[in-house]
Amino acid sequence: MTLAEKVGQMIVGYVYGENGTTVSAADAASNQAMYQVDTGAEAVAKYHLGGVIYFTWSHNLTSPPQIAALSNSLQHAAMADTGIPLQISTDQEGGIVNRIGAPLAVSPGNMAIGATFDPRTAYDAAKVSGTELKALGINVVDAPVVDVNTNALNSADGVRAFGDRTAQVSLFGVAAERGYHAAGIGTQAKHFPGLGDTTVNTDNGIAITNETRRQIMDTHVPPFRAAIAAGAQSIMAAHIVAPALDPSGKPASMSEPIVTGLLRDTLHYHGVVITDALEAAALDEYSNEQIVLDAVNAGVDQLLMPRNVPGAIQALIDAVHTGAISERRIDQSVRRILKTKTYSPYVSEPPVVGGPAHQSTMSRIAAKSITALRSAALPLRDDQQVLVTGWGVSTTTTLAAALGATRLYTGSPSDALIQQAVAAAQTADVTVVTTYNAWADLTQQKLVNALLATGKPIVVAAVGGPYDIASFPSATTYLCAYGYQPPSLTALADVLLGHTRPQGRLPVTIKGLFPYGSGLR
Repeated sequence: MTLAEKVGQMIVGYVYGENGTTVSAADAASNQAMYQVDTGAEAVAKYHLGGVIYFTWSHNLTSPPQIAALSNSLQHAAMADTGIPLQISTDQEGGIVNRIGAPLAVSPGNMAIGATFDPRTAYDAAKVSGTELKALGINVVDAPVVDVNTNALNSADGVRAFGDRTAQVSLFGVAAERGYHAAGIGTQAKHFPGLGDTTVNTDNGIAITNETRRQIMDTHVPPFRAAIAAGAQSIMAAHIVAPALDPSGKPASMSEPIVTGLLRDTLHYHGVVITDALEAAALDEYSNEQIVLDAVNAGVDQLLMPRNVPGAIQALIDAVHTGAISERRIDQSVRRILKTKTYSPYVSEPPVVGGPAHQSTMSRIAAKSITALRSAALPLRDDQQVLVTGWGVSTTTTLAAALGATRLYTGSPSDALIQQAVAAAQTADVTVVTTYNAWADLTQQKLVNALLATGKPIVVAAVGGPYDIASFPSATTYLCAYGYQPPSLTALADVLLGHTRPQGRLPVTIKGLFPYGSGLR
């Protein structure tokens, strides 16, 4: 392999277009701006890219047949160029992070799975999801999240985590790893050394943990240690700053003490290390060149979404020529990457996804996750006039249809909408109000408290994190769905109507209100 081909293997970028060889004028312009070529296939060949990540906004994810055809066309370009299969990935964690929806069978998400207290559900969800991704030509999933969500105000993880207990996250993370591996796709355990204690999403700004080294090692690192023992092929390094691990203040993704010192030397991990997305706002203070060079010098193998792919590649080539990075160091990364590329590059078209068995698996998991913490107004009766209001256009629409209820969507409501919702609640027999991370949205809190003040029966249903009740502790009926995917909303409706009993338990603690493991059965 030439040096350029080796460096290209270390890059995981994105390309625009529904097809690798035929794209719209707008997508061609976007590819030109990034790669100076029109199509994704040309970008893969020109820069010898080792990986591509799919997104909806880059027009890669329109339908299963389209995705499979795109994968095959990009793989053809890679095989014709270097003879090395292309890593194709996407963020399909389940729950609130899904790049591809129906007709795929979508997982209820990690915290919903954690609420089942049954690690087999993590395995089953991962195997189903992995099987369907593989059918689309996606050979690596950017999952599982194995962060321990110890901070209730965490905007980076929240319901993306299995829970707030190290042992549970370790157990469920390993089960998910094994499920994906059984499906025949690779994984990326994330976000090392853990994003569970931060309040900032690194996509939006700098995340810092002020926990001690011992706290990090005892609470947040064990799930990664467990993933390594289970055969993790890749681990994603976060952009979190952890002064206790690296006093320099560099993010973990650019930190030699964290990537090499902790992950490789202390945890004895010898697989691929990939960065989180390098376009993240957490790295805004660094140049493209500094990010790339520092990450590789830290021990990283794959660079996810560099801000400037041609510039990143040239920076690494120049660094080798000047001796700033040895070609031996590049070779180490390339060997690790190539070792993971055991997958067949091509898939059959059209793909078969979303079958009844897969949908049934996700529905069964969702049914086991619904958690009731208070239930004064349950079950709803056929003779009651029910109002559904609150967060989520599709959420309130789906729930109202399932309940045979009147719907008033409010989202993050204005005072006028709150008054309208209160008036509607006063004429209804019972109101179901959905919330989504209301702890971070004062208008949602104001709506719920205004509804509670009516004295009418109010059911609060959290379709995000379960922590919302801390903002309206007087609620007498409170359920947690942990997500708003169709299986979760169907399961929630079944519990509200009394068709099924709630089976889930809290996989986190809601301080001052509900301990870990709470749940009415």
